[in-house]
Amino acid sequence: MDPAEGDIGPFTAGLPIEVPLWMAVNLKQRQKARIRPPEWMDVEKLQEKKQEETDSKFFTEMPCKHYMELTQLLLKYAMDDIPHADETRTLIKDIWDLRIAKLRSSIDTFVKSDATHAKLNHLTLMELNTVRPFLTKSLDHLNMLRTNLTGGVQLTQD
Repeated sequence: MDPAEGDIGPFTAGLPIEVPLWMAVNLKQRQKARIRPPEWMDVEKLQEKKQEETDSKFFTEMPCKHYMELTQLLLKYAMDDIPHADETRTLIKDIWDLRIAKLRSSIDTFVKSDATHAKLNHLTLMELNTVRPFLTKSLDHLNMLRTNLTGGVQLTQD
């Protein structure tokens, strides 16, 4: 059977095996397994990533496209399996805050520039979805204002 269809195993006690996240969380909740966090979740690597993000004017590539979602799930369901969990939580939050501040600044610059398109590399879907409602409404309002300025009716007095 194809693993995508749900056939996983057999499991051997004490030997690590890679499984889908939903299964790892399920086994952890039933106290049948321990979860090994990904290598990028190491405190030293997160400190390096935070420094890299701080030093760079642009968005840096994240070690995982779903870093925030994965961290939140692992800290919620497997906190005892993550070394230095509190420091990990703080570093991920700091990285998130840095990236969201950069994103807001980029949007502000874009809106003020009268540009018609922008390119932002290395953003995750969660980061984009965080600003999507604000950005789409802002662009709609700007478009409406520009249309009114250029397409308005001219009146003359008699």
